[in-house]
Order: sequence, then structure tokens, then C-alpha cells
Amino acid sequence: MATGIMAKINISPVNVEERGKLDLRPGDTVRVHQKIQEKGKTRIQMFEGLVLARKHGAEPGATFTVRKVASGVGVEKIFPLYSPNIDKIEILRRSKVRRAKLYYIREKAAKEIRRQMRKMRSVDIATESDIKAQAAAEVEAKAAEEPITENSADSVEENK
Repeated sequence: MATGIMAKINISPVNVEERGKLDLRPGDTVRVHQKIQEKGKTRIQMFEGLVLARKHGAEPGATFTVRKVASGVGVEKIFPLYSPNIDKIEILRRSKVRRAKLYYIREKAAKEIRRQMRKMRSVDIATESDIKAQAAAEVEAKAAEEPITENSADSVEENK
């Protein structure tokens, strides 16, 4: 302590200054690279979606909510901003919004899906090859049910 120079102590594996300067806002489309540990191995899973909310400012417990639609189902995840399990946060697109929290997007998306469902008709269409494959599968199933004897096997060979 004679020199008065303090050594920088790294408490967290996360670069806190970099995450704080990220300027993540509602309306941003982000890709979050999340570390997931399975069976002793660590892999990175990406979650890409729209930021609905950012809470608790720059304090250590700051979080942000990301929403995406996967297979027609809306999925939301709340990520801690300074979590060491988050490898990287990429801002892909930035849109101008007039709200601090975009929770109304949930209902808006549901209304649009309902409107699209009203316009849809239920149609059962199969291609010709699917029909042939289904008929062949039925023939094979019937053949599997019947016990094969030597006489029937000889008659099958004569037909060929």
C-alpha cells in the first residue's frame, strides 16, 4: 500500500462495463448466446427475439425479457444482464418504440394468429406418391399378418 495504486480485482467472469454500455432497449431484436451445461459438457444455445422489457437499470440484478415465436408458440425468457451463463448478446435490429414495456405484443400476436386461423380452411391433400406408399404399406401389413407356408411361397415365386 506504499504506492497507492489499487490492483484491479476481477470478481465476476463477465465484463460488467461492456454489458452496462450495451444499451439494450425494448424494441431491439437480439440474439442471446446462452451457455447450457448438459452431462458435464457445456454448449452454447442461441435465443433470438424481441426485447419486451428491461428492468432494474444498471444494478447487479438487471434483467431483460426476450420473446420469440417458435413453432407457432410464443416463448419468453427472462435473462439476467450480468449472468456468467450468458456468453454474448448481439443486437441485430433496433426499432423505435413508444413504450418502456412492450407487453401488448403478446395480445397483438395472438390476435393476428386468430385472424389468420379464421381465413384458413382445413384441407386434406396428399400427393400421388404418398397414396402409393400408403397402399404399399397396407399390402405389406396384410402380408405380415398371413402365415407363410411353403406352398404359398412357391406360388409367389411363380407369379413373378
